[in-house]
Amino acid sequence: MTDPTTSLRITRKHLTRLREVYRSSGWPCRDPLEVDLIVSGLVQPERDDQGRETLHLTPDGLQALAGAHASNRANRSAHDELVMQVAQRMQQEGRIAWTQLPLRAQVDGAWTQAIPDVFSIRHTTVEAYLEPVVHEIKVSRADLLGDLKRPEKRAAYLAMASQVYYVLGLNAKGQPIAEADEVPAECGVMVATSSGLEIVRVAPKQPFTGLRFDAWMALAKAAPEPRNSNQVQMHL
Repeated sequence: MTDPTTSLRITRKHLTRLREVYRSSGWPCRDPLEVDLIVSGLVQPERDDQGRETLHLTPDGLQALAGAHASNRANRSAHDELVMQVAQRMQQEGRIAWTQLPLRAQVDGAWTQAIPDVFSIRHTTVEAYLEPVVHEIKVSRADLLGDLKRPEKRAAYLAMASQVYYVLGLNAKGQPIAEADEVPAECGVMVATSSGLEIVRVAPKQPFTGLRFDAWMALAKAAPEPRNSNQVQMHL
């Protein structure tokens, strides 16, 4: 018989439940996820003197949760670093860039909110020349594949920009986390190589009819990414 503690593959759902148990009073849910965690030794049921059962993380469960948090921090750091790299690239190209800017878009007749990693426009006083571009940054293959299963999110980006790019980080072997043909054809693909950002596939340009008033208000209320002194000097 296979040892369940070594055969269980800890998924994101398991880690989410571990986090919920750790943050709460640990009341049982009586579902398959809970069974997995108990049998694997990550969670232990306990009864108080009144017979009430609660769940608590074991040392192994705490270790699994700590490892997940460390991995998330590393991914966030890599993601944030690549976001800034893209924003600076847009600035070098004479554009104004915002990061994590909430914007609304109309998709299939309904309003939805999307938060591009990098949203940029050309530095111009003519609205028709703004050419807004969205860059969505992905440093994890799992995150990318999950994102590609959300066509409504991609449609929102396409509704607010003339071009949309996916920017792919590198895996532990120094290879891009995906091939360009895995990204839908309506989006461009950039890869963060060791020497900088490389355009692998140019994003198709869509007709741009101008920014809506709510988009202008969002841009007015949010500060764009500041240029560093080297970039300012370069444009003088």
